[in-house]
Amino acid sequence: MDISAYKNVFVFAEQREGKVQSVAFELLGKARDLADALGQEVCAILLGHNIAGEAKELIAYGADRVLIVDDKDLELYTTEPYAQAIVSIVEQKKPGIILLGATTIGRDLGPRVSARLNTGLTADCTSLDIDPESQHLLMTRPAFGGNLMATIMCTEHRPQMSTVRPGVMMTKPKDESRKGEVENITVNFDRSKFRVKVKEVVKEQKNLVDITKARVLVSGGRGVGCKEGFAELQKLADCLGGEVSSSRAMVDAGVMEHSRQVGQTGKTVRPDIYFAFGISGAIQHLAGMEGSDFIVAVNKDKYAPIFEVADLGIVCDLKKVVPALVEKLKKEATAKKA
Repeated sequence: MDISAYKNVFVFAEQREGKVQSVAFELLGKARDLADALGQEVCAILLGHNIAGEAKELIAYGADRVLIVDDKDLELYTTEPYAQAIVSIVEQKKPGIILLGATTIGRDLGPRVSARLNTGLTADCTSLDIDPESQHLLMTRPAFGGNLMATIMCTEHRPQMSTVRPGVMMTKPKDESRKGEVENITVNFDRSKFRVKVKEVVKEQKNLVDITKARVLVSGGRGVGCKEGFAELQKLADCLGGEVSSSRAMVDAGVMEHSRQVGQTGKTVRPDIYFAFGISGAIQHLAGMEGSDFIVAVNKDKYAPIFEVADLGIVCDLKKVVPALVEKLKKEATAKKA
């Protein structure tokens, strides 16, 4: 393969119900850095039906060019039409790098596309950089159960493909003055291979705020121990206008839902303040929250790894700290109202 023929950084701009998802803007920010290092362009791939209006938003967040495939079969996500569309774009445009969000859609789509293109895919990356000497993409991800970080290069095949979980990369500020080009791409679909059809979309009703969007997170680990313990954390979260999250241990124990899990196998979060109660700080958990602006850790074990990343550490029984914080915050709230 002549890898020199492949250039530019492409981002799959995932959309749902005609609205581009936030992970696409996060990836555009990183793609902008990678493309600038290579002296190349950022191109967003936008698949759907009647979604051309989203192109301006993608340009504002860093895309130089938006490639649109508008087709009724792309209105709702199914694997085959989307895979065919992206493979067709790659064959026409020859991108050097493709980034996808490690969402339910991206995790389904990425492997299908990479297999058809006979190239590699590095999943769940936490860092992406350009090697200054070889100009290859350096894709870093947790390996061996999260006990170490591996940096992978795809040196002999193109495009270089990577998925990145939502919340890992920082979204660059929106710049509505940016100019870019919009190009409509024609794909000759083989509809004989469209064997799956969405007949109905049923949405789960959720009252909880997505923890990736919370400004304040009150997170509990094994030290919290039970649902009653998390009920106490909820009181603190209510006082702070935040949300409750947890480590994997509490999800595995059936105390918390997976949607509340922070870490390598959960969600990556970047709140303004992250409270870690009874969380030891295993590397798998740190991978999901170390990007928080301010971290407060409370743990009885003064040697707990969580203190290495904490901005403020309290060596104490959380069952003493949490009620004291709640009482203090309630008193301050009452004083302000008086």
